[in-house]
Amino acid sequence: MAFRFLSPRFTHLHQRGSRALLISIFFLFSCAAYADVLTLKPFKDDLFAYPATLSSQDNGAYTVIDYRELRDINARDKVPERRAHARYVDTGVRKAQQDLLLKSDAGNIRHVAVGRTQGAGIIVLYLHGQGGSRKQGVDDFTFGGNFNRIKNLMAGNGGLYLSPDFSDFGDTGAAQIAALIGHYAERSPGAKIFVACGSMGGALCWKLSARKDMGGRIDGLLLLGSLWDESFFSSPAFKRRIPVFFGQGSKDPVFPVEKQEAFFRSILARSKAYPARFVRFETGTHGTPIRMTDWRGTLNWMLSKAP
Repeated sequence: MAFRFLSPRFTHLHQRGSRALLISIFFLFSCAAYADVLTLKPFKDDLFAYPATLSSQDNGAYTVIDYRELRDINARDKVPERRAHARYVDTGVRKAQQDLLLKSDAGNIRHVAVGRTQGAGIIVLYLHGQGGSRKQGVDDFTFGGNFNRIKNLMAGNGGLYLSPDFSDFGDTGAAQIAALIGHYAERSPGAKIFVACGSMGGALCWKLSARKDMGGRIDGLLLLGSLWDESFFSSPAFKRRIPVFFGQGSKDPVFPVEKQEAFFRSILARSKAYPARFVRFETGTHGTPIRMTDWRGTLNWMLSKAP
């Protein structure tokens, strides 16, 4: 039996090929792990699933959901509108919660952070409406436990959830939120960033989308019982085609559902394929979308559409 001795050059090429193969395998596994981070794992999905769908249009982009106060408030809350039943809540997430102060050129920004303040794969902010504060967005028991759910979703999926205070709903407030986003984006450079705005907080959503620094950085907006702004169509965010979600009660006395629906339609009129969704909660009022919006389903859709 004859033996062949490999030349040093052949051995070197073989080693280089092996290293290249190992690097490729490592890269594939790294991509797979990253993809897992950007698909949120379930958390109490059965309890927070939408009730029955009454109708749907535009290939599911527009949906009408059956909402009933007796079922979705009175049966869900131990004390209606004040304290959800324990099964909707997991307060263990408070271990990952911090009340912090960021000093910036736009002023001091008090905010609550839940989850990874560095190396997060996703960052979600909630901006409160008139009369609210950073505490609203981290209250475990109000709004049927839905804020507790987003906290647990972020903490359980390597993400970061932020609920800040801000000075106003104008340029000063927008500058403060931009500074907050910039601070945490630098600490988590690979994170997708989504901003949820309740009620009047929507004014800040639209202002952020119009800013050159933020319009090119945020990856999606959630308008929850909120307002509309035609200037969005000339914004950097619109040009990047960031996904936009609208949740609105059909009996909202503050921001009429018909006007928000018209704005949603105007987005699709400009581009039928634009990533926009509208969920109408039939008979719901102003705070209904904050209570009822499916955080996981919405964010997973937005992650799949983010630029």
